[in-house]
Amino acid sequence: MGVSHSTGACVGSLCDFIKLFLMKSVNKLLIYFSHLYEVEKCGRFHNLAPRSSTSKNSLLTLHWDDEYEWKGPFYFIQGADPQFGLIKAWAVGDTNNGDDEWKEEIKLTEQAVQAVNKLNPKPKFFVLCGDLIHGMPGSQWRKDQERDLKNVLKNTDQDIPLVFVSGNHDIGNAPTRETIDNYCKSWGDDYFSFWVGGVFFLVLNSQLYFDSSKCPELKQAQDVWLNEQLAVAEKHKCKHIIVFQHIPLFLREPDEDHDYFNLEKSVRQEIMGKFHKAGIKAVFSGHYHRNAGGSYRGLEMVVTSAIGCQLGEDTHGLRVVVVTDEKIVHRYYSLDELSSQGMEKELLDMLAKKI
Repeated sequence: MGVSHSTGACVGSLCDFIKLFLMKSVNKLLIYFSHLYEVEKCGRFHNLAPRSSTSKNSLLTLHWDDEYEWKGPFYFIQGADPQFGLIKAWAVGDTNNGDDEWKEEIKLTEQAVQAVNKLNPKPKFFVLCGDLIHGMPGSQWRKDQERDLKNVLKNTDQDIPLVFVSGNHDIGNAPTRETIDNYCKSWGDDYFSFWVGGVFFLVLNSQLYFDSSKCPELKQAQDVWLNEQLAVAEKHKCKHIIVFQHIPLFLREPDEDHDYFNLEKSVRQEIMGKFHKAGIKAVFSGHYHRNAGGSYRGLEMVVTSAIGCQLGEDTHGLRVVVVTDEKIVHRYYSLDELSSQGMEKELLDMLAKKI
């Protein structure tokens, strides 16, 4: 899995020099830490929260060209909103201060990890689309919730990389540079890109599109970076482009009214237009704690329900996403279904097809 990231506009000549030096020095090798380390666009190693504070981080070394090329069907697992603390807070009707217990979320996330570990063949990665914990920045139980979630996630099979997406509870409804920096220290960069088997993946900080009033310069930096990444994708003629973010662009219809669970209309329209022009096939999100989705001019919006607290009629679960030459196919499974039955034959047959 090849990875790149930039938290802002690089100083042109210096960044170009570093990139050229890296390409010549390591023969265009990208070093990816399977214990959640990534290499940034300008060559800086960024710690993405090792699963164990005592384990030695093994290195998985991949050639750029290995990941640019389509190698045949593969799949990944998408989850969202483990949100340690919300089940208790929702039950007592106090979502601000009622998150002092999260035993149920621990059990559910353990079940999710166990279900993913049992899958055969193994997924290419396991992405969590935001709201990792319920405690907002500065809240009383935040550190304890983070600690317990990491303790669960470190049991994920070492051959299955974890990808983290920032949600509003991770960086705040109106994030600041400080809250984003703190998130990055705990979970890794708030936006980045990576390649898997000829498919280009973009992880975005959707909160910057929801309310960037306290850090407008960071939204601008992400916008510049996104344009750069889409240009990279066009240059390399990737098989598909897939986006991960926490807040859905929309829940059902592209022109639906704005509310807490989607992006404001004008912002949404601008992003959808850019994504359509770039040929992005799908956006996977969470936030809604229910399954939903729709489409816009060939762009599929996939809204996945929660591992943790449910706000509708769905069941705690995960989404299996199969990427083939021609299409992206996904199924939502309850944790019980995935644990006991695994993937259905139709999806396994898709994976078995040769290039």
